[in-house]
Amino acid sequence: MQHFAQISDPHLSSLEGVRARDLLSKRALGYLSWRQRRRFEHRPEVLAALGRDLEQFELDQVLVTGDLTHVGLPQEFRQALAWLRELGTPAEVAVIPGNHDASVATPWRDSFALWRDYMASDTASTLPDSLASLYPSLRERGDIAFIGLSTACPKPPFMATGTVGPEQLARLPALLDAAHARGAFRVVYIHHSPLPGKDKWRKRLTDAALVQDIIASHGAELVLNGHGHRGHYDELATVHGTAPVVAAPSASALGLHGGQVASYNCYGVERCDGGWQLAISARDYQPASGEFVAGESRGVTLLRAL
Repeated sequence: MQHFAQISDPHLSSLEGVRARDLLSKRALGYLSWRQRRRFEHRPEVLAALGRDLEQFELDQVLVTGDLTHVGLPQEFRQALAWLRELGTPAEVAVIPGNHDASVATPWRDSFALWRDYMASDTASTLPDSLASLYPSLRERGDIAFIGLSTACPKPPFMATGTVGPEQLARLPALLDAAHARGAFRVVYIHHSPLPGKDKWRKRLTDAALVQDIIASHGAELVLNGHGHRGHYDELATVHGTAPVVAAPSASALGLHGGQVASYNCYGVERCDGGWQLAISARDYQPASGEFVAGESRGVTLLRAL
């Protein structure tokens, strides 16, 4: 059996000492949110406990599904890079950005270029200079094909929407088809939910219907997202059979004001008669002990013509 984990929405950066001139944009709203609420909700000690918890597992890949920062300042990208290096090597950790990471337009060299090795495909032959040239990404680990999509792009104030865009949408079908032809277990990971109606209007994926249609028409075995800071399990009918759609909560949250306490998911995949066996196991943070423990688990048989 192969194993991998999904960590989402860590919001790991600190805005202490940020300069006022860096906030003359939509970032000012994000800073106020951090100052009043998020710095108390998203805690570094929770992420430290998560790091300790991960050490017990032998994982083929760790997926980080966006929102590593609060407002996407260059100093936050540097903080996130340091955290990623503690988490693992670029071959071990795969990242997609979230809407907070692209709060406003930022020079490439000061932002996403710092994470490039953690976002790149296995076979990247050039040095990408934009998210559109990095994604969809493809990493193959044994029988699993990990296909990453970026929804990160600057949006107006008060909007937390995301967009995949026509360039990624045009390339996605071929990746799904080729991975299916190789008999791979296809994992599509994305920050916003690709299911229309799952997120509030101002937080939605603007082209969710198109993403959903492509996955339904070309197939996938598992779809992962974050963004909402709450765990959900749904299913999507595809041309090759049912695909679970799993949303992970924030990996750093204390669950203040009715929010969900930090959690992350571990997955196990193996071939079985007639298809695949998928195991989904949550790891939940316990504020009282300051550690992660086993949470809800689920086993799913995915029938496929292999």
